[in-house]
Amino acid sequence: MIRSFRTRLFGLVCLASLFVATVPAAAADYPTRPVRWLIGFSAGGPVDIVARIMAQWLSDHFGQQFIVENRTGSGGNIAAAAAINSPPDGYTLLFVAPNNAISTSLYKKLPYDFLRDTAPVASIMQLTNLMIVSNAMPAKTVREFIDYCKANPGKISYASSGNGTSVHMSAELFKAMTKCDMLHVPYRGSAAALPDVISNKVQLIFDNLPSALEQVRGGTVRPLGVTSPQRWPVVPDIPAIAETVPGFESVGFYGISAPKGTPPEVIEILNKAVGEALKDPKLVARLKETGGIPKPMTPAEFGKLVADETEKWRKVVEFAGVSVD
Repeated sequence: MIRSFRTRLFGLVCLASLFVATVPAAAADYPTRPVRWLIGFSAGGPVDIVARIMAQWLSDHFGQQFIVENRTGSGGNIAAAAAINSPPDGYTLLFVAPNNAISTSLYKKLPYDFLRDTAPVASIMQLTNLMIVSNAMPAKTVREFIDYCKANPGKISYASSGNGTSVHMSAELFKAMTKCDMLHVPYRGSAAALPDVISNKVQLIFDNLPSALEQVRGGTVRPLGVTSPQRWPVVPDIPAIAETVPGFESVGFYGISAPKGTPPEVIEILNKAVGEALKDPKLVARLKETGGIPKPMTPAEFGKLVADETEKWRKVVEFAGVSVD
């Protein structure tokens, strides 16, 4: 009986050792098939532009396709829910942006808790938003816009890339701090909104710099100010809104998260790869062309950033007095 017990115990120890040995080995082979990268906004928008730049680099690096999948709607919450409900195996990732931090307090009935149900993977970059108006608008500065808005209450509409996005909340913060009376018109991403700003169907948008910059460079819209507290290095000639509205600030971030429970080894592999990408001069140059500043972080550092941003935007949501059911 003792020998039989010892035999069984030895077998269990060997089985456990085999399991422990194979988990890191399996992680070391990651990825062995294509990886889905869910983004909550439409193709051609700022999130999509950056995601595709990074996805191509990761595809080349790993020899497996990182497939950008656009899941639009509900300010990015549809994509977040889809990612959170996917198997935590590293083959479904989520593009993380300020909307994920904002939605926690803006939406009253989310089917998930973003901080609880996701695992931070990597930070990609920081960016500012840009206040741009239709060329048909007479205002050429932030001060002139505020004066025009107050002289024409209720006649100004602003576009956003959806409820709960930094594009939306930057405008709401501007409204609250300047007492401008403006109507919100949400779209399914900036790519859908910009044509209506250009044609003056809506008068302005506080768009993420990557897509706004294309229109500014093309002369189809007029830039009034950046939402960062100081002028942004990529566009130093454009004043900060805070130069006219003291204390105004809205700085965004882009990164990657995975479903909670994703193996730490997989997260580490992905984080290391993104870190290498952000040292690649060609990729860094492409990101800077979009107006962003590369910002590598460890998973823990990125998790803290998302948590801090969630608390920051909770205060902004309360200050602006907005909510979405």
